[in-house]
Amino acid sequence: MKNVLVTGGAGFIGSNFVRSILQHEPGVHIINLDALTYAGSLENLQDLPSPEQHTFVQGDICDRRLVDKLLRQYEIDTIVHFAAETHVDRSIVDPGAFIQTNVVGTFTLLEAARSAWVVEKPLPLDQVRFHHVSTDEVFGTLAPGDPSFNENTPYAPRSPYAASKASSDHLVRSYFTTFGLPITISNCSNNYGPNQFPEKLIPLMVLHARDGKPLPVYGDGQQVRDWLYVQDHCDAIRLVIQKGRVGETYAVGGDNQPPNLEIVHTICRIMDQLQPNSPYFPHEQLIQFVTDRPGHDRRYSIDISKIQTELGWQPQRSLETGLRETVQWYLEHPDWITAVSQQPDYQSWIQRNYSNREGGVK
Repeated sequence: MKNVLVTGGAGFIGSNFVRSILQHEPGVHIINLDALTYAGSLENLQDLPSPEQHTFVQGDICDRRLVDKLLRQYEIDTIVHFAAETHVDRSIVDPGAFIQTNVVGTFTLLEAARSAWVVEKPLPLDQVRFHHVSTDEVFGTLAPGDPSFNENTPYAPRSPYAASKASSDHLVRSYFTTFGLPITISNCSNNYGPNQFPEKLIPLMVLHARDGKPLPVYGDGQQVRDWLYVQDHCDAIRLVIQKGRVGETYAVGGDNQPPNLEIVHTICRIMDQLQPNSPYFPHEQLIQFVTDRPGHDRRYSIDISKIQTELGWQPQRSLETGLRETVQWYLEHPDWITAVSQQPDYQSWIQRNYSNREGGVK
């Protein structure tokens, strides 16, 4: 990697990846392309290490002329594609936005990369890479006794979000098979950690617990997820880009399977320890069960044996350690929370998404 185009680099995982590259890969120049929609914020890019190696460009991945210009102007040799609409609840309300960004946007990037790398060939193909960051949700849902998802699990998406990501995965893979574009794909489990937009489960629970608001738990709270600390995920992506086999997919997970309700109880316990004088102590009293969302997948689990065996990667943080670091980060960054929560539709979205569920959230 010398000149890296990171799409969605002002979002949660993307901004953490930018920071990781700048910390661990001296001499790499990052071109950060982000549309700065509700989930992306320049607040996520404050106090970067080696800021002179980072160039931010506000723009849309669907803008082919812009993407073409960036690839040539900066002699891009690596594309790391994070940019995506990612919230399942939002995909139920507005699936069209997910098709546009996740499918059309990925297609636009692939076509631009094919034109620059395969047709014009400014660099040997073994010196360029298109890495596509995807999700385990493309595989659908697991029953309690089913084996974990792996790289060979058939696709069975169950939400517009998952279907749009499955579509983008297929597109990326087809450009390798048909055009010889050097690609890799990673399918990750649920990420958590610093800078995550507060509509997602873990930051939402932390901030609601801090403020004494109800902690909305869908259904019975027994939906099982595999939780991956974002820095561990960034380490995995760097390894896949540098050492992964071209054309291959790597499943990346946290190697755990707690139900959502256990996550919420753990957050409450950590909050009790960090804020014992809170007027909302014990914070578990704030838990409120609300109507489940349509088509809510029951269980995810990731088999990480391939990336362990081939690349020597495994998560470095336990779930307990990662959750504690995450809760502390949110409590120690009120200015970031204030800035990000002022996004135009954040409060209205929270109200709209939860108020019509049984019990509601105020």
